[in-house]
Amino acid sequence: MATREKIKVLVVDDSLVCRELIKHILETDSSIEVVGMAKNGKEACELIPILKPSLITMDIHMPIMDGVEATEYIMAYYPTPILVVSSSVHQEGIGLAFDALKAGALDVLKKPEPQIWSDLAEVGEELIRKVKMLHGIKVITHLKGKKKRIPKEEIKSKKTYKILAIGASTGGPKALFQILSKLPADFPLGILVAQHIADGFIDGLVEWLDAVSPIKVRKALDGDEIRPGEALVSPTACHMVINEEEKTELVEPRAGEIYCPSIDLLFFSVAKVFNSKAIGVILTGMGTDGAAGLKRINESGGYTLAQDEHTSTVYGMPKVALDMGGVEKVLPVDEMSQFIISLL
Repeated sequence: MATREKIKVLVVDDSLVCRELIKHILETDSSIEVVGMAKNGKEACELIPILKPSLITMDIHMPIMDGVEATEYIMAYYPTPILVVSSSVHQEGIGLAFDALKAGALDVLKKPEPQIWSDLAEVGEELIRKVKMLHGIKVITHLKGKKKRIPKEEIKSKKTYKILAIGASTGGPKALFQILSKLPADFPLGILVAQHIADGFIDGLVEWLDAVSPIKVRKALDGDEIRPGEALVSPTACHMVINEEEKTELVEPRAGEIYCPSIDLLFFSVAKVFNSKAIGVILTGMGTDGAAGLKRINESGGYTLAQDEHTSTVYGMPKVALDMGGVEKVLPVDEMSQFIISLL
Protein backbone atom coordinates (compact mmCIF):
# COMPACT_ATOMS: atom_id res chain seq x y z
CA MET A 1 0.00 0.00 0.00
CA ALA A 2 1.44 3.38 -1.05
CA THR A 3 2.38 5.81 1.70
CA ARG A 4 0.31 8.98 1.58
CA GLU A 5 2.42 12.09 1.03
CA LYS A 6 2.55 14.41 4.01
CA ILE A 7 1.04 17.89 4.02
CA LYS A 8 4.05 20.21 3.72
CA VAL A 9 3.57 23.43 5.69
CA LEU A 10 5.57 26.66 5.71
CA VAL A 11 5.07 28.60 8.96
CA VAL A 12 5.41 32.39 8.69
CA ASP A 13 5.46 34.48 11.89
CA ASP A 14 7.79 37.14 13.27
CA SER A 15 7.72 35.57 16.74
CA LEU A 16 10.15 32.70 17.29
CA VAL A 17 7.97 31.40 20.13
CA CYS A 18 4.87 31.36 17.91
CA ARG A 19 6.72 29.72 15.02
CA GLU A 20 7.95 26.93 17.28
CA LEU A 21 4.53 26.57 18.92
CA ILE A 22 2.69 26.28 15.60
CA LYS A 23 5.29 23.80 14.37
CA HIS A 24 4.93 21.73 17.55
CA ILE A 25 1.13 21.69 17.26
CA LEU A 26 1.09 20.74 13.58
CA GLU A 27 3.66 17.97 13.92
CA THR A 28 1.60 16.21 16.59
CA ASP A 29 -0.30 14.98 13.55
CA SER A 30 1.69 12.39 11.61
CA SER A 31 0.21 13.52 8.28
CA ILE A 32 1.70 17.03 8.58
CA GLU A 33 5.32 18.09 8.16
CA VAL A 34 6.61 21.63 8.75
CA VAL A 35 9.16 22.00 5.96
CA GLY A 36 10.28 25.50 6.84
CA MET A 37 9.76 28.61 8.94
CA ALA A 38 10.09 32.30 8.05
CA LYS A 39 10.06 35.37 10.27
CA ASN A 40 8.60 37.76 7.69
CA GLY A 41 6.85 37.78 4.33
CA LYS A 42 10.05 38.43 2.42
CA GLU A 43 11.69 35.27 3.75
CA ALA A 44 8.51 33.32 2.97
CA CYS A 45 8.48 34.49 -0.64
CA GLU A 46 12.11 33.44 -1.05
CA LEU A 47 11.54 30.01 0.53
CA ILE A 48 8.43 29.00 -1.42
CA PRO A 49 10.17 28.08 -4.73
CA ILE A 50 12.74 26.10 -2.74
CA LEU A 51 10.46 24.26 -0.29
CA LYS A 52 7.30 24.05 -2.45
CA PRO A 53 4.89 23.88 0.53
CA SER A 54 1.37 22.57 0.09
CA LEU A 55 0.06 25.16 2.57
CA ILE A 56 1.31 28.31 4.29
CA THR A 57 0.29 29.61 7.72
CA MET A 58 0.63 33.39 7.53
CA ASP A 59 0.90 35.97 10.30
CA ILE A 60 -0.21 39.53 9.48
CA HIS A 61 1.93 42.01 11.42
CA MET A 62 5.56 41.41 10.42
CA PRO A 63 8.56 43.63 9.59
CA ILE A 64 10.01 44.18 6.08
CA MET A 65 7.02 42.54 4.30
CA ASP A 66 3.76 41.96 6.15
CA GLY A 67 1.25 39.16 5.67
CA VAL A 68 -1.00 41.05 3.28
CA GLU A 69 1.85 42.03 0.94
CA ALA A 70 3.28 38.53 1.10
CA THR A 71 -0.10 36.98 0.30
CA GLU A 72 -0.50 39.25 -2.73
CA TYR A 73 2.96 38.30 -4.01
CA ILE A 74 2.53 34.57 -3.36
CA MET A 75 -0.87 34.42 -5.06
CA ALA A 76 0.58 36.18 -8.11
CA TYR A 77 3.76 34.12 -8.53
CA TYR A 78 3.37 30.88 -6.52
CA PRO A 79 -0.38 30.31 -5.90
CA THR A 80 -0.51 28.25 -2.68
CA PRO A 81 -3.26 27.71 -0.09
CA ILE A 82 -2.75 30.25 2.72
CA LEU A 83 -4.25 30.10 6.20
CA VAL A 84 -3.97 33.39 8.09
CA VAL A 85 -3.00 32.60 11.69
CA SER A 86 -2.89 35.89 13.52
CA SER A 87 -3.92 37.67 16.69
CA SER A 88 -5.34 40.35 14.38
CA VAL A 89 -8.52 38.33 13.89
CA HIS A 90 -9.62 39.38 17.36
CA GLN A 91 -8.03 42.83 17.58
CA GLU A 92 -8.26 46.27 16.06
CA GLY A 93 -6.32 45.12 13.02
CA ILE A 94 -8.99 42.67 11.91
CA GLY A 95 -9.30 44.58 8.62
CA LEU A 96 -5.79 43.47 7.64
CA ALA A 97 -6.74 39.83 8.07
CA PHE A 98 -9.61 40.33 5.67
CA ASP A 99 -7.33 42.22 3.30
CA ALA A 100 -5.29 39.01 3.17
CA LEU A 101 -8.44 37.03 2.35
CA LYS A 102 -9.20 39.51 -0.41
CA ALA A 103 -5.67 38.97 -1.73
CA GLY A 104 -6.25 35.22 -1.99
CA ALA A 105 -5.80 33.65 1.47
CA LEU A 106 -8.41 30.98 2.13
CA ASP A 107 -9.29 31.35 5.80
CA VAL A 108 -8.35 33.00 9.10
CA LEU A 109 -7.69 31.51 12.52
CA LYS A 110 -6.81 32.95 15.91
CA LYS A 111 -3.14 32.54 16.74
CA PRO A 112 -2.47 30.12 19.62
CA GLU A 113 -1.24 31.97 22.71
CA PRO A 114 1.32 29.97 24.71
CA GLN A 115 0.44 31.73 27.95
CA ILE A 116 -3.20 30.55 27.76
CA TRP A 117 -2.53 26.84 28.11
CA SER A 118 -6.20 25.97 28.58
CA ASP A 119 -6.93 27.15 25.04
CA LEU A 120 -3.99 25.40 23.38
CA ALA A 121 -5.60 22.00 22.90
CA GLU A 122 -8.74 23.46 21.36
CA VAL A 123 -6.89 25.96 19.15
CA GLY A 124 -4.37 23.29 18.14
CA GLU A 125 -7.09 20.87 17.14
CA GLU A 126 -8.75 23.58 15.04
CA LEU A 127 -5.43 24.53 13.43
CA ILE A 128 -4.76 20.94 12.38
CA ARG A 129 -8.32 20.56 11.09
CA LYS A 130 -8.04 23.72 8.98
CA VAL A 131 -4.67 22.71 7.53
CA LYS A 132 -6.05 19.32 6.51
CA MET A 133 -9.14 20.87 5.00
CA LEU A 134 -7.43 23.66 3.06
CA HIS A 135 -4.19 22.14 1.77
CA GLY A 136 -5.76 20.41 -1.23
CA ILE A 137 -7.85 23.33 -2.43
CA LYS A 138 -6.84 24.51 -5.89
CA VAL A 139 -6.10 28.22 -5.70
CA ILE A 140 -5.98 30.64 -8.60
CA THR A 141 -3.48 33.29 -9.61
CA HIS A 142 -4.30 36.84 -8.47
CA LEU A 143 -2.78 39.26 -10.96
CA LYS A 144 -2.78 42.23 -8.58
CA GLY A 145 0.33 40.88 -6.92
CA LYS A 146 2.28 41.02 -10.19
CA LYS A 147 2.94 44.65 -9.32
CA LYS A 148 4.54 43.56 -6.05
CA ARG A 149 8.23 42.93 -5.68
CA ILE A 150 10.08 41.30 -2.84
CA PRO A 151 11.72 44.16 -0.90
CA LYS A 152 15.39 44.62 -1.70
CA GLU A 153 17.71 43.06 0.82
CA GLU A 154 17.84 45.16 3.94
CA ILE A 155 21.53 45.79 4.41
CA LYS A 156 22.19 46.04 8.11
CA SER A 157 24.59 48.95 7.73
CA LYS A 158 24.10 50.07 11.34
CA LYS A 159 25.42 46.76 12.62
CA THR A 160 29.12 46.15 13.07
CA TYR A 161 30.15 42.59 12.35
CA LYS A 162 33.34 41.15 13.81
CA ILE A 163 33.44 37.49 12.76
CA LEU A 164 32.59 35.25 9.82
CA ALA A 165 32.10 31.59 10.79
CA ILE A 166 31.86 28.96 8.03
CA GLY A 167 30.98 25.28 8.23
CA ALA A 168 31.33 22.78 5.39
CA SER A 169 31.54 19.07 4.67
CA THR A 170 31.32 17.08 1.41
CA GLY A 171 32.08 19.46 -1.47
CA GLY A 172 33.33 22.04 1.01
CA PRO A 173 36.86 22.60 -0.35
CA LYS A 174 35.49 23.81 -3.68
CA ALA A 175 32.87 25.96 -1.95
CA LEU A 176 35.49 27.47 0.36
CA PHE A 177 37.65 28.23 -2.66
CA GLN A 178 34.75 30.07 -4.31
CA ILE A 179 34.19 32.19 -1.21
CA LEU A 180 37.67 32.89 0.14
CA SER A 181 39.28 33.54 -3.25
CA LYS A 182 36.82 36.40 -3.85
CA LEU A 183 37.35 38.23 -0.56
CA PRO A 184 39.62 41.30 -0.70
CA ALA A 185 42.95 41.34 1.12
CA ASP A 186 41.62 44.09 3.42
CA PHE A 187 38.52 42.08 4.38
CA PRO A 188 37.58 43.56 7.77
CA LEU A 189 36.45 40.41 9.60
CA GLY A 190 38.25 37.49 11.12
CA ILE A 191 37.17 34.13 9.67
CA LEU A 192 36.79 30.75 11.37
CA VAL A 193 36.31 27.60 9.29
CA ALA A 194 35.25 24.09 10.34
CA GLN A 195 35.58 21.67 7.42
CA HIS A 196 34.91 17.93 7.63
CA ILE A 197 37.78 16.27 5.79
CA ALA A 198 39.78 13.07 6.13
CA ASP A 199 42.70 13.20 8.52
CA GLY A 200 45.95 14.12 6.76
CA PHE A 201 44.37 16.43 4.18
CA ILE A 202 43.88 19.61 6.19
CA ASP A 203 47.41 20.94 5.68
CA GLY A 204 47.11 20.57 1.93
CA LEU A 205 43.68 22.23 1.95
CA VAL A 206 44.99 25.19 3.92
CA GLU A 207 48.02 25.62 1.63
CA TRP A 208 45.81 25.44 -1.45
CA LEU A 209 43.30 27.98 -0.12
CA ASP A 210 46.05 30.32 1.03
CA ALA A 211 47.67 30.23 -2.40
CA VAL A 212 44.47 31.21 -4.23
CA SER A 213 43.03 33.71 -1.72
CA PRO A 214 43.92 37.39 -1.24
CA ILE A 215 43.40 36.90 2.51
CA LYS A 216 45.68 34.84 4.76
CA VAL A 217 44.52 31.24 5.33
CA ARG A 218 46.19 29.01 7.92
CA LYS A 219 45.52 26.12 10.27
CA ALA A 220 44.32 27.25 13.69
CA LEU A 221 46.47 26.89 16.80
CA ASP A 222 45.28 26.93 20.39
CA GLY A 223 45.08 30.52 21.62
CA ASP A 224 45.05 32.24 18.21
CA GLU A 225 43.69 35.78 18.15
CA ILE A 226 41.04 36.70 15.63
CA ARG A 227 42.51 39.06 13.05
CA PRO A 228 40.78 40.86 10.16
CA GLY A 229 41.53 39.36 6.77
CA GLU A 230 42.75 36.04 8.18
CA ALA A 231 40.97 32.68 8.00
CA LEU A 232 41.70 30.08 10.68
CA VAL A 233 40.82 26.53 9.69
CA SER A 234 40.21 23.94 12.38
CA PRO A 235 42.52 20.91 12.53
CA THR A 236 40.78 17.59 11.90
CA ALA A 237 41.65 15.85 15.16
CA CYS A 238 39.88 18.32 17.44
CA HIS A 239 37.06 20.84 17.70
CA MET A 240 37.71 24.57 17.39
CA VAL A 241 35.73 27.03 19.53
CA ILE A 242 36.11 30.69 20.45
CA ASN A 243 36.41 31.73 24.09
CA GLU A 244 35.35 34.87 25.98
CA GLU A 245 38.75 36.43 25.26
CA GLU A 246 37.96 36.06 21.54
CA LYS A 247 40.74 33.53 21.09
CA THR A 248 40.60 30.03 19.64
CA GLU A 249 40.51 26.92 21.81
CA LEU A 250 41.19 23.48 20.40
CA VAL A 251 39.08 20.89 22.23
CA GLU A 252 39.62 17.13 22.24
CA PRO A 253 36.61 15.21 20.89
CA ARG A 254 34.69 12.94 23.22
CA ALA A 255 34.21 9.25 22.51
CA GLY A 256 31.36 8.57 20.10
CA GLU A 257 31.14 12.04 18.56
CA ILE A 258 30.27 11.77 14.88
CA TYR A 259 31.58 15.06 13.54
CA CYS A 260 35.09 16.36 14.10
CA PRO A 261 35.68 19.22 13.89
CA SER A 262 32.14 20.05 15.04
CA ILE A 263 30.53 22.90 13.13
CA ASP A 264 27.81 23.12 15.77
CA LEU A 265 30.31 23.65 18.58
CA LEU A 266 32.07 26.37 16.60
CA PHE A 267 28.79 28.14 15.80
CA PHE A 268 27.50 27.85 19.38
CA SER A 269 30.67 29.48 20.72
CA VAL A 270 30.57 32.22 18.06
CA ALA A 271 26.94 33.01 18.94
CA LYS A 272 27.78 33.17 22.64
CA VAL A 273 30.80 35.43 22.27
CA PHE A 274 29.85 37.66 19.33
CA ASN A 275 26.02 37.62 19.41
CA SER A 276 24.67 39.99 16.74
CA LYS A 277 28.18 40.76 15.48
CA ALA A 278 28.53 37.34 13.85
CA ILE A 279 27.87 36.12 10.32
CA GLY A 280 27.33 32.38 10.03
CA VAL A 281 27.52 30.38 6.78
CA ILE A 282 26.57 26.73 6.25
CA LEU A 283 27.83 25.13 3.06
CA THR A 284 27.41 21.87 1.19
CA GLY A 285 27.62 18.65 3.17
CA MET A 286 25.97 15.47 4.34
CA GLY A 287 24.26 15.18 7.71
CA THR A 288 23.01 17.70 10.25
CA ASP A 289 26.15 19.26 11.74
CA GLY A 290 25.97 23.05 11.89
CA ALA A 291 22.19 23.43 11.58
CA ALA A 292 21.51 23.89 15.29
CA GLY A 293 24.54 26.15 15.69
CA LEU A 294 23.51 28.33 12.75
CA LYS A 295 20.08 28.70 14.32
CA ARG A 296 21.73 29.83 17.56
CA ILE A 297 23.65 32.54 15.65
CA ASN A 298 20.39 33.62 14.06
CA GLU A 299 18.58 33.74 17.42
CA SER A 300 21.47 35.78 18.87
CA GLY A 301 20.91 38.46 16.23
CA GLY A 302 23.66 37.46 13.83
CA TYR A 303 23.22 37.10 10.06
CA THR A 304 22.98 33.57 8.63
CA LEU A 305 23.51 32.25 5.12
CA ALA A 306 23.07 28.83 3.53
CA GLN A 307 24.29 27.49 0.21
CA ASP A 308 21.49 26.74 -2.25
CA GLU A 309 20.63 23.27 -3.52
CA HIS A 310 21.76 23.87 -7.11
CA THR A 311 25.37 24.67 -6.20
CA SER A 312 25.65 22.20 -3.30
CA THR A 313 27.46 18.93 -3.93
CA VAL A 314 25.30 17.41 -1.18
CA TYR A 315 22.23 19.38 -0.10
CA GLY A 316 22.14 17.96 3.42
CA MET A 317 23.40 20.41 6.04
CA PRO A 318 22.01 23.54 4.32
CA LYS A 319 18.58 21.94 3.97
CA VAL A 320 18.46 20.87 7.62
CA ALA A 321 19.47 24.39 8.67
CA LEU A 322 16.76 25.84 6.43
CA ASP A 323 14.14 23.45 7.78
CA MET A 324 15.07 24.42 11.35
CA GLY A 325 14.36 28.06 10.60
CA GLY A 326 17.87 29.35 11.24
CA VAL A 327 18.69 30.65 7.75
CA GLU A 328 18.22 34.29 6.85
CA LYS A 329 19.38 34.07 3.23
CA VAL A 330 19.88 31.25 0.70
CA LEU A 331 22.44 31.93 -2.04
CA PRO A 332 24.45 30.20 -4.75
CA VAL A 333 27.97 29.80 -3.43
CA ASP A 334 29.46 32.01 -6.14
CA GLU A 335 27.35 34.96 -4.91
CA MET A 336 28.19 34.65 -1.23
CA SER A 337 31.41 36.68 -1.10
CA GLN A 338 29.86 39.73 -2.75
CA PHE A 339 26.79 39.49 -0.54
CA ILE A 340 28.88 39.25 2.64
CA ILE A 341 30.89 42.27 1.52
CA SER A 342 27.62 44.16 0.94
CA LEU A 343 26.60 43.48 4.55
CA LEU A 344 29.70 45.31 5.73
